[in-house]
Amino acid sequence: MTVHHVPKTISDYIALAVVKAMRVPADLFFSRRYGHRAVVLETVAAVPGMVGGALQHLKSLRTMQNDRGKIKTLIDEAENERMHLMTFVQIAKPTWLERMIILIVQGLMFNVYFLLYLISPKTCHRIVGYLEEEAIISYTEYLAKIDSGSVKNVPAPQLAIDYWRLPAGASLHDLVIAIRDDEAHHRDVNHAFADSMARTRNRK
Repeated sequence: MTVHHVPKTISDYIALAVVKAMRVPADLFFSRRYGHRAVVLETVAAVPGMVGGALQHLKSLRTMQNDRGKIKTLIDEAENERMHLMTFVQIAKPTWLERMIILIVQGLMFNVYFLLYLISPKTCHRIVGYLEEEAIISYTEYLAKIDSGSVKNVPAPQLAIDYWRLPAGASLHDLVIAIRDDEAHHRDVNHAFADSMARTRNRK
């Protein structure tokens, strides 16, 4: 589950450094309030897929070439991350301060990621791959707190049960496992996209 992509190029190291730097304020502000942390971070996590999908869509139109499924994959990823958010909003109930943080961080993330994607889509996908690695670590810690009793294992919201097709009576424990599996899939997809773009560049 906690697979790490070892950086190989300068852009890989930059991507990893960016993600590690982003984790610092999240750790300081949210500490171990995992539910509230998830609410804010999932609003950010849902941005890259939408931006990447839109720009890949425009590229396909511009070049008149098949996107090979990238557009749908990225838009689906954005929707999946949005469902993570909708679920944790029902569990954590974000405060007005957290809603203000979301507004600011999402605006910054959208514009910075958009500009960076125009310059280097490979680096963007590597950043997302590393972000997902960090998400897996956070959700694994969250799961450990639930299992130890430090965090109450509340019932999963009906929205989550319907979306992930969880069994009736599913708990927060079951939900976190399902979401962590999603993040592992996003990690692998984005690292694969970055690798594919690197190979394409090397062939030119």
